[in-house]
Amino acid sequence: MATMAFTQPKKTRLPLLLFLLCISVIILLILLSETTHSVSTQQQDTTLLQNHNNNKAPPFTFLIKVLTFNRPHSLSRCLLSLSAADYALAGAARRVHLHVYVDHFSLSPDDGDKSAVGDRLSNAKEILDLVDEFEWRFGEKLVHYRTANAGLQGQWLEAWWPSSDHEFAFVVEDDLEVSPLYFGFLESVIRSYYYDRSNYNPSVYGASLQRPRFVPGKHGNKLHVDPKTNVFLYQLVGTWGQLLFPKPWKEFRLWYDEHKSKDKKPFLDGMVTNGWYKRLGERIWTPWFIKFIHSRGYFNIYTSFQNERALSVSHRDAGVNYGKTAGPDSQLLNRSTVGSDFLKLQPLSNLKWYDYCFGEVVPGRVVRSVDELGVILPSVQREKVVVLVSLFAAEKMFVRNLLCHFEKIDTRNHIFIGPSSELFYDLSRRGHPVIDADMFLDKLVKGKTSYSNSVSEALGNAYVVKKCLELGYSTWVFSSNALLVDRGPLLDRVRSEHDFYIGESSGILIVKSSSVTQKLWSNELLNSIVSSATKNPSSKQGLDFIHLVKELVERKGKMIKTVETMSIAKNTNANSVNQSLGDGKPVACWSPEVDSTIIQTKLAELNLWLIDDDLSCKAVICHSSLR
Repeated sequence: MATMAFTQPKKTRLPLLLFLLCISVIILLILLSETTHSVSTQQQDTTLLQNHNNNKAPPFTFLIKVLTFNRPHSLSRCLLSLSAADYALAGAARRVHLHVYVDHFSLSPDDGDKSAVGDRLSNAKEILDLVDEFEWRFGEKLVHYRTANAGLQGQWLEAWWPSSDHEFAFVVEDDLEVSPLYFGFLESVIRSYYYDRSNYNPSVYGASLQRPRFVPGKHGNKLHVDPKTNVFLYQLVGTWGQLLFPKPWKEFRLWYDEHKSKDKKPFLDGMVTNGWYKRLGERIWTPWFIKFIHSRGYFNIYTSFQNERALSVSHRDAGVNYGKTAGPDSQLLNRSTVGSDFLKLQPLSNLKWYDYCFGEVVPGRVVRSVDELGVILPSVQREKVVVLVSLFAAEKMFVRNLLCHFEKIDTRNHIFIGPSSELFYDLSRRGHPVIDADMFLDKLVKGKTSYSNSVSEALGNAYVVKKCLELGYSTWVFSSNALLVDRGPLLDRVRSEHDFYIGESSGILIVKSSSVTQKLWSNELLNSIVSSATKNPSSKQGLDFIHLVKELVERKGKMIKTVETMSIAKNTNANSVNQSLGDGKPVACWSPEVDSTIIQTKLAELNLWLIDDDLSCKAVICHSSLR
């Protein structure tokens, strides 16, 4: 009995021990799996961090958007050229997707011609069969067949809303043919100018593959590019093979919706696109995009190759843009016509930038020291004159309006000075040179403390005038509440024997370049200005730079000529607003205490308000004298 009692428990415990052993093994395997997963995750995170630090582009999605309607032969040629391109790097990851948008023919209730409807149905079926049978090996193929006619504008605008900041669209109309090299170039553009931090600029909205053909600004410069330069930037959108970056396109679509909802039209005076829109209206989309780009100051990457070659060619088949087939506009670039460095792109800072007049734009000129000022001023001056405009206490809309007047009267020798701000950097981005007053003064004034705006303005102006005089340039100093209306009369009046011209109420100072003024300013006036400004640098009582200069010059016994100005409003009383410009007065001014809406209204009444609701110029004005 004792033996039986001992043996029975031994038999029952064995399965239990085996069960516990299995559980232990399973738990151990789970722990090993978690540890391995953790190590793998850490390795992935490390790799991602290394890629980020090395400025390597993350995997991005490339969408080809083909827009087609009723041209099967054109579409076939387009699709074949797209499939023949080199997608070696992207093909393995299947990141190049083909989206075909087939527009529907118009269904007019008044169309009683049944045979015509039958032909259109047959044509649509031919297009759809072609797309269905077409094989795309580099990613997904998507076909969108519309139920109603959208037109060219609808096709473009509804083709894409970026799903992320890492998605790019290459929009192709069906009469286009691309080079086998096109994708390699666009991939280099994305990696070099979108993902590389040292080359990234938010002003760039994409890249066009078409050959640059014309200047949209009336009376603009001839379209001439240095033959040694294959890549440059140009504001004009290119509809014959346009790569779009996600952020600017989203911005445009929202801008378009806002303006359409307010029944605004994309008119931009001085542009040939006005004629396009008057003739074709909402059938085309480019006037809208061109006006948007003008308001934002954005640019497009273009290529320029010898012998009228390009990475994309439009056969200009009969359609919305052409009444009859015009034939190819250029020749396709191929491997035998490019060098080994074809995909090696220059830094963005080395490229030329051009506006709608094909006038050169130089963005990013920010002065932070006297040495930098000395480098920039020679490129700013014109006829040995520099216009210095203060941004202290400046309102954005008045600065933008001033720039439109500068463009109208062909004054491009201006430079702004002020504290760093959104307006400050926006001006620099758009190609206007600016002086960072704080950093500029930090390197000039020993023991500099925190200055009030009026003190910083006075000191900054004083040192800039000094540098201009050293270089032999006259300086026109303008406050933010003055508007240069006509440059000619002012130039005529400062050619007299006087060295100083002052409009005290308008905040204008003109210092003519001469050996006398240079000596007087450098040896005596500058020290007095600095001394007066730094006595109480943080005083709430403002320092009037123009008045201070006037007093100091008069103490030296020098004659001062008054600048004739037209005062729009002298005080906060709206009744003080003048009603006319007066004869030959080249400068309009107003009291900074007057409400800005009153000033805007008065300037509009005098036809001096040249900006629209986007605070951009209502017109593009090209001058043959553009440098």
